[in-house]
Amino acid sequence: MSGFALAGRGEPIVAVATAAGRGAVGIVRASGRDLDTLVRALCGRALQPRHATLLDFRDAQGTVIDSGLALWFPAPHSYTGEDVLELQVHGGPAVLHLLLQRLLELGRARSMRVARPGEFTERAFHNGKLDLAQAEAVADLIDATTSAAVLGAQRALAGEMSREVQALGERLRALRALVEATLDFPEEDIDFVHAHAVGDTLHALSHAVRELLGRTRQGALLREGLQLVLAGQPNVGKSSLLNALAGAELAIVTEIAGTTRDRLRESIQIEGVPLHVVDTAGLRDTGDTVERLGVQRSWEAIVQADVVLVLHDLTRLGQPEYLAGERAIVERLRALGVDSARWLHAWNKVDAVPPAEALRAVHGMLRALDCAPETEPLLLSLRLRQGLDELRGALLRRCGWQGLPEGVFLARTRHVQALQDCAQHLELARQWLDQPQPALELLAEEMRLGHQALMQITGEVGVEDLLGDIFSRFCIGK
Repeated sequence: MSGFALAGRGEPIVAVATAAGRGAVGIVRASGRDLDTLVRALCGRALQPRHATLLDFRDAQGTVIDSGLALWFPAPHSYTGEDVLELQVHGGPAVLHLLLQRLLELGRARSMRVARPGEFTERAFHNGKLDLAQAEAVADLIDATTSAAVLGAQRALAGEMSREVQALGERLRALRALVEATLDFPEEDIDFVHAHAVGDTLHALSHAVRELLGRTRQGALLREGLQLVLAGQPNVGKSSLLNALAGAELAIVTEIAGTTRDRLRESIQIEGVPLHVVDTAGLRDTGDTVERLGVQRSWEAIVQADVVLVLHDLTRLGQPEYLAGERAIVERLRALGVDSARWLHAWNKVDAVPPAEALRAVHGMLRALDCAPETEPLLLSLRLRQGLDELRGALLRRCGWQGLPEGVFLARTRHVQALQDCAQHLELARQWLDQPQPALELLAEEMRLGHQALMQITGEVGVEDLLGDIFSRFCIGK
């Protein structure tokens, strides 16, 4: 168990559970074992469980700090599984601070302390109120920036993903038992593997894991979004494209080359998918020190991007100097190891070029750059706002978005990795089973490893080292 998970788990904790600043209502929350004495000392009476009680909360001298509502949730029927006291008062920072200090005074004998980020949810996890996937969904629901992400987080918090993982885990556990029986009792000459069609069952299970993996990838994309970098030579329209996608004049646009000298970031959404757009300095060799640093940062952003949108100027394709610059960009992308599957070409200023001529120029330039031809090139006119819907659709397709599936739940990269590992182990298990002489020991081991990877999602096995990182990213009071 990690040090984060073990530290102070027996001590009562308290925290302000609402965001910093002024508000109409503020909440202070305490959790721990046997808080009855603290409740009586603060409230002057016992509280009826799960009922709101209007009270005056007083300091050590008997002066009223504030009047508000007290809610009492005795263990185990609470969010954390421990006794929980929740106080709802006026939302001024001074009031909340005084109430917090009063609770710390009353709980001093039991070493009550201020909670760490995420500690209430951590205790809920350790006390079996939430599994790890549900605990992560709590933070995801708080951080959600789109309506689709909110719905996905709510489904994950309700346990939809966890139930599917548990069901797959039970099927895999039963299958492992059959294989282990063959290994443990060979003298009985009972071939459980063939009698119970382990091969067919393993195939069906592998298919189910990959189906869940596909939906989990969609959930991870819905949560984490797409890192998109706009790249190209100066004055091709990158800043205009950022403004068009964002629907606001965020970047300065002029005809002067080198206007954008540093990265400019903006987050938008397309069909509920967060899109983190980075506008970069025009890619060219320059003697200007500031601009050169901007170009260097542009290449750093390009290497880290999920998708690099390379923007071209249709009106300059016939210029040898411009073509040389385009070739230099493509060669640098390849030299940096940026997979061409992450590139997306778009061609601006189509309104200034006849359509037939534009298509010939596009395909001619792709051949000159030794890039794969495009059946439907993305032709834009940022001046007239043309082609933006086609671009948005292309971006979603490039990142693997398949539309908002029914019942999608929010997921994380670690969930995707766990399912990938499980699927890989099950595929290796099938290979050992399909040998002329099935290697049952190796089959059993791959199934064990696959089961272990799968159950990491809900936190049943092998996640101790992750807990500190996961819960430390929560807000205080949750």
